[in-house]
Amino acid sequence: MAGFWQMIVAFRKYLILVFVPLVFLPLPLAIPTKEAECGYVIIVMALFWCTEALPLAVTALLPVLLFPMMNIMDSTTVCQEYLKDSNMLFIGGLLMAIAIETWDLHKRVALRVLLITGVRPALLLLGFMVVTAFLSMWISNTATTAMMVPIAQAVLDQMHKSEMECVVTGQGHENVNKAFELQETPSKPDGVKEENEKGDHVLTLEEDRKINENLIEKEHKKFSKGMSLCICYSASIGGIATLTGTTPNLVLQGQINQLFPLNGNVINFASWFSFAFPTMVVLLILTWLWLLIMYLGFNFRKTFGCAADATTKAKEKQAYKTIKEESKKLGPMKFPEIAVLAVFILLVLLWFTREPGFIPGWATILFNSEHSYVTDATAAIFISILLFMIPANMDYTDREQTGMIRAPPALLDWKTVHEKMPWNIVFLLGGGFALAKGSEESGLSAWLGTQLTPLEQIPAPAIALLLCLLVATFTECTSNVATTTLFLPILASMAEAICLHPLYVMLPCTLAASLAFMLPVATPPNAIVFSYGQLRVVDMAKAGFMLNILGVLTITLAINTWGSSLFDLQTFPSWANRTGTCL
Repeated sequence: MAGFWQMIVAFRKYLILVFVPLVFLPLPLAIPTKEAECGYVIIVMALFWCTEALPLAVTALLPVLLFPMMNIMDSTTVCQEYLKDSNMLFIGGLLMAIAIETWDLHKRVALRVLLITGVRPALLLLGFMVVTAFLSMWISNTATTAMMVPIAQAVLDQMHKSEMECVVTGQGHENVNKAFELQETPSKPDGVKEENEKGDHVLTLEEDRKINENLIEKEHKKFSKGMSLCICYSASIGGIATLTGTTPNLVLQGQINQLFPLNGNVINFASWFSFAFPTMVVLLILTWLWLLIMYLGFNFRKTFGCAADATTKAKEKQAYKTIKEESKKLGPMKFPEIAVLAVFILLVLLWFTREPGFIPGWATILFNSEHSYVTDATAAIFISILLFMIPANMDYTDREQTGMIRAPPALLDWKTVHEKMPWNIVFLLGGGFALAKGSEESGLSAWLGTQLTPLEQIPAPAIALLLCLLVATFTECTSNVATTTLFLPILASMAEAICLHPLYVMLPCTLAASLAFMLPVATPPNAIVFSYGQLRVVDMAKAGFMLNILGVLTITLAINTWGSSLFDLQTFPSWANRTGTCL
């Protein structure tokens, strides 16, 4: 019997691939409508995404097969959904990130900031969180975490080593148990008493040293857990701040542009940043405070280094020295780093000033058109092409072949891009857009909207809060891209049916999809820090549960305050009134 269950577990993916389509096949057969057929495709893809029976990108290709077979959309229309403007924005942003990683610019920024923040426990934790969040705004959360964890481990090891050395040498431990040193035994002769006191004193010091070592080891493990969690959590939190920071943000932009083509480019880099960046800052501060309480306790005087003893000072000095040595290894900034930094700053400026909203952007001014054909993807691809054109140095002499003249390499080459580019995300994005288009063409979106009209009786803030909780729970079990891909078209239909601004529910749920804090398998950053072996699942679950609650509350606050005024969420926009039922 045990062997049978072992075989079931071993072949579970193949069983899912066979039985899931068969179990739900009666749905399109019993209800032969396009809505039911599209619902069948969505259910199958959702279960495949949740169980990962097929690679996520392969599952995303199913609409190309199933929609034409079910007469929902022809193959040409389906395939056009796989490379839209949002995909190109994603590719352009990743090319910039790859250039930053290639020339170690992100590592230099990280070490410089850590040198500024210092190495006192609370400030060290904050320094790593700020650096990780900032980097994950521009490069992938996974790459940021993979870079920051080894740096954190090196700093922690040096701090631990320094503290243990102080214990062995007796430095910094003026609090050794004086009572034992001052003990007297008057009932014994002076010579015997002196000999016994020496023996007791040695024994006491040895016991005290062991107690101190155990205490330091326990505190080190606890602080290491907090440091590991702060890195993976801040990587996920930082990704929400920019449109290209994490894939769900681009899914939202693509879905809005597809479902509501007359939206007037309501979601662009500048508008997203204006809403999401303050949300990220608030959530990052709350996360820092929660991790301080969990892993450093309530003694804030000690936590911030206000009452540091000799041991603590030696430990901090050693940690600071480690960070400084790592920074020195990079040497002075070289031409490629300066060039990549300049190009990166140019890209950010182009994104922010394209259509800032309160003044005409450069796209409108340069091309003298009320309807600009230039998008954020245009700027991203322009900068990406520059990376392949700008030489990495001005040395045209081939040192290996003396006397020969050879052109220097560019800042970025296609071989590096091919190795580091996650092409599967491009297909995953495309599959989501294809699903949304299929739901619209089949009439499933309209049908879902009518079924959800009773929600009109519930206050809008309560709807947003409940949906955020649902998405935050769902994203713990499946990828955040799959979560937003499945939920956003349904939420758009619901909002349209109850005459609620679509962004009022779509924006918070997109941010909630990044609140995967409780399980190691929830996101790659969680898996990376968990692989170092310092954390248990229960550690991540305990810290992550409260962060999920804080995250949902922060997002709800954001959407009802600055988000509401920024996007005018109190009124139902004309571009969302496709059916004409909302007046």
